[in-house]
Amino acid sequence: MSRFGEKSVVISGIGQSEIARPSRKSALVLTIDAALAAVDDAGLTVRDIDGVATWPGRMASDPGFGPVGASDLKEALGLEVNYFSSGVEGSAQFVSAFNAINAIHAGLARHVIVFRTVHEATTRLQTGSGTAFAVPRVPDARFQWQLPFGAMSAANWVGLYAQRHFHDYGTTREQMAQIPLNCRLNAARNPKAVYRGPLGLDDYLASRMISTPLCLYDCDVPVDASTAIIFSHADHAADLRHPPIHIEAIGSALHGRDSWDQRADLTTMAAFDAAAMMWSRTDLRPDDVDTAQLYDGFSILTMLWLEALGFCGKGESGAFIEGGERIALNGALPLNTSGGQLSEGRAHGYGYLHEACLQMRGQGGDRQIAKQVRTAVVGTGGGPLGACMLLRRD
Repeated sequence: MSRFGEKSVVISGIGQSEIARPSRKSALVLTIDAALAAVDDAGLTVRDIDGVATWPGRMASDPGFGPVGASDLKEALGLEVNYFSSGVEGSAQFVSAFNAINAIHAGLARHVIVFRTVHEATTRLQTGSGTAFAVPRVPDARFQWQLPFGAMSAANWVGLYAQRHFHDYGTTREQMAQIPLNCRLNAARNPKAVYRGPLGLDDYLASRMISTPLCLYDCDVPVDASTAIIFSHADHAADLRHPPIHIEAIGSALHGRDSWDQRADLTTMAAFDAAAMMWSRTDLRPDDVDTAQLYDGFSILTMLWLEALGFCGKGESGAFIEGGERIALNGALPLNTSGGQLSEGRAHGYGYLHEACLQMRGQGGDRQIAKQVRTAVVGTGGGPLGACMLLRRD
């Protein structure tokens, strides 16, 4: 038996609500839609679910970013749980998945439903605001070099990482453009994507600048959506509706500072710590991966994830994606096949996990990767937030 607990856990069911900009449904109804779809997909009943986890949990200060907590879903479905958790601190969005994995491995639960719900499109319409990352209302020393200079958005913070990458490694906007251009090509094959129209390099270069060198198309799209994933003990694999997807390895490390701007090396992020941890827990290597679903809250984050995971050398992601062929649907490393957060919509982390599972099952529809997908890597987060997961099918 492996000493790594994640190997005793499988993904048994997946579900997703509509992705809308905005939705006519409340955040809780979207969550219920996703949860019930995941339960049915697993071939389970609501009575089988004995654990619930989510990130960041309900946030009164930012109801678009965190509109539904674990207890909300528990009450809505009448669940009798042995384990539930939510909270904002942790290794990016996947901290709730890792909590579920740990709970199952420890014997606290058998089937844990993990969800991520956002209602940012509606919130922005109602309030005219709603940042992509909640800025504290109470003074916080971590933001002393950001807020006084008007750096109120993650776009400002991530723009500095992109500028540093351009400066140190000669990365160009034409190279970085391949991330959103590839996403739009894939989204055109995805009926759930909010942006499916053509996007060319000229359109990208002519779009308005948001935070140099990040332009409009480098920034993800706020939506209303919920994604639910059911994690189960591997002992239940034979009873499931679909062949299980195994958790081969996880990465959650943060060795640097918990800060967007005080990391010792501003050409890296927490993604590098998390990726190193993940690869240390498996015999598989980057060349074994059939598809990568990597966080694209901003285009440069995807590039840094490619470097962190070892698909290319440090500083080489611009050359790696140049021209777009390598990351295309029929390329050597199909990337963000749903359209990612740049075109499908900001389902905020769990959309990538949902897509990886669809691809591994052969359920990708018009965007299904031609080769058989046996392994997939999913990475979420940026800056001091980073978590990744390596998935495997028998």
